Amino acid sequence: MCHSDSLNNKLSKLFQEHENLLCRKNIPFEYSNGIFTRYKYPVLTSAHTPVFWRYDLNEETNPYMMERIGMNATLNCGAIKWNGKYLLVARVEGADRKSFFAIAESPNGIDNFRFWDYPITMPDDIIPATNIYDMRLTAHEDGWIYGIFCVERFDTSAPVGNLSAAIATAGIARTKDLKTWERLPDLKSKSQQRNVVLHPEFVDGKYALYTRPQDGFIDAGTGSGIGWALIDDITHAEIKEEKIIDQRYYHTIKEVKNGEGPHPIKTSQGWLHLAHGVRVCASGLRYVLYMYMTSLDDPTQIIAQPGGYFMAPIGEERVGDVSNVLFSNGWIADEDGTVFIYYASSDTRIHVATSTIDQLVDYCLNTPVDGLSTSASVRTLNKLIDKNMDFMKKHNIMP
Repeated sequence: MCHSDSLNNKLSKLFQEHENLLCRKNIPFEYSNGIFTRYKYPVLTSAHTPVFWRYDLNEETNPYMMERIGMNATLNCGAIKWNGKYLLVARVEGADRKSFFAIAESPNGIDNFRFWDYPITMPDDIIPATNIYDMRLTAHEDGWIYGIFCVERFDTSAPVGNLSAAIATAGIARTKDLKTWERLPDLKSKSQQRNVVLHPEFVDGKYALYTRPQDGFIDAGTGSGIGWALIDDITHAEIKEEKIIDQRYYHTIKEVKNGEGPHPIKTSQGWLHLAHGVRVCASGLRYVLYMYMTSLDDPTQIIAQPGGYFMAPIGEERVGDVSNVLFSNGWIADEDGTVFIYYASSDTRIHVATSTIDQLVDYCLNTPVDGLSTSASVRTLNKLIDKNMDFMKKHNIMP
């Protein structure tokens, strides 16, 4: 067999294996806690990226058919329903540690996600960034689709030799077709901002942002939680006043940091919010997802705040580049009330879980709040036990 035939066979195998992965049917787990349903397979991994992104397919310039551009991970995606398709604006991280945005679409939101041929070529701000990632997508009532994402640059004030010091700002871009993006100036803020989300509606005639003020790139410091700011002009966005609407608490799932995930979903009973909380444990930082609801009349007013986490990493989700982490910045509420929750595990892969608006509202409104102490937690538990004991006795149910 000549070398060309061997190359063709290898290419055919690469493309066939890739196609098999993309066409794999996703299967819901049999166990469900009644709140959401997980699925067996991740919806996007580094292996889902196109073969022609990773390989030079020309035998003359790549005779050994080596990967020329390695892809390390897919994670932290924005999400939107667009022209009947379920689209994820994924953060794709190359082997060089640089992240970029790329769109993958699916006909059903559960499997068969395929990347568009080219990644997003995001225009630079005045000062070019070293890295950009974690886009939140908002189809705003002004007619634009906005992407707000983290922009990372080297901290030039760092001591000589410290090459890990960074400064974070919120980048802002907008589009009408998800292909051509207009880059707006980065958000101006007195503090560093890494988790900024645009509210989908005007509030008092202004653009509204969920923020997360931080003293440093990693540490929240005096930043006490998820903030709220009104912006006069999104094309020159500047935070002049900021208030905390969901604060951090000692010995909770959000004692170290918390941040808004995707933009909230509007329901008849309030705005549904998905966020992440961070705490310290023996193995480092643990990221989980939690929920809360705010008033339709005043999106800064919390009306429901379930205690504890909504979703935490389990099984293989706990292992990856940054272990023990769940993170979400994208969900889609479908016309029939189904909610597709896209979350990344351990900064490595993207999963989907499904629920409904009715289930999530019920979860938020009827789950007890965190009493912030052991004694309060036990009192809450005993109330449920007493209620169930009476129910079982009345209906002659034996556990």
